[in-house]
Amino acid sequence: MGLRKLGTLTDCGANNILVLDTQAPSVRMATLAKVPGVRFEQREFRPSDLMGRNLVFACTSDATLNAKIGCLARERGLLVNLSDAPQLSTFVVPSTVSQGPLTVAFSTGGASPAMAKRIRTEMEEHFGPQYGLFLQLMERIRPLVLGMGLPTAENSDLFRALTASNLLVLLASQDRQGVETELANLLPGPLSGRIAELLDGIC
Repeated sequence: MGLRKLGTLTDCGANNILVLDTQAPSVRMATLAKVPGVRFEQREFRPSDLMGRNLVFACTSDATLNAKIGCLARERGLLVNLSDAPQLSTFVVPSTVSQGPLTVAFSTGGASPAMAKRIRTEMEEHFGPQYGLFLQLMERIRPLVLGMGLPTAENSDLFRALTASNLLVLLASQDRQGVETELANLLPGPLSGRIAELLDGIC
C-alpha cells in the first residue's frame, strides 16, 4: 500500500490493517506498522488475505498481480483500488490537502495521477498554514459568540465579517498585533477582553 494511503487510513482511526510487501519495510513504513491495528508482513500475497477485509488496495509494481488482486476482491464484493488501473477499481482515492480542520479533496477520476499531484502542489501553496490557524481561531470564537444569545442574524453577520476580514493575511505573516487589532474591531465587546486567550498557541 502506498505510504500516503496508509497514513491517511491510520489518521482516520482505521484498524485491522494488513500490509504486505516482499521487501523489508522502509523507515516510514516501519513507523506506521507500529500503529495499533496495523500489521506488516514481508511475504507474497495470498487469496486468503482477503478474508475479513472490507477495503483493498493493490499497489504493487506488478500490474498482473494487481489485476489478480482486483479480480479476486471484486468476486468477493470488496471495495478495491488498483493504483495502476483505475478503470478496474471499484473506487478512486481523491488527493487531499489538509490544514488543521480544513481538508480539501479533489480527484481526476484516475485519468491522470500526475495532474492530481500537480493540483495538490498548487493547492498546498494556496491553502497555507494560515487557513488552519484561522479555523482553529474560529473553533474558539464560535461557541463563545453563540453562547452570548445574540440574534441569529447578528451571529451570521459577525461570522461573515470575520471570514471577509484581513485575518488570513495577518495570520500568514504572524502579525500578532494586527490580528489583535482586527479582532478588537470585529468581536462583540464582552469578547474583546479574551483576545489573548483566543490567540494562545495560534499567533
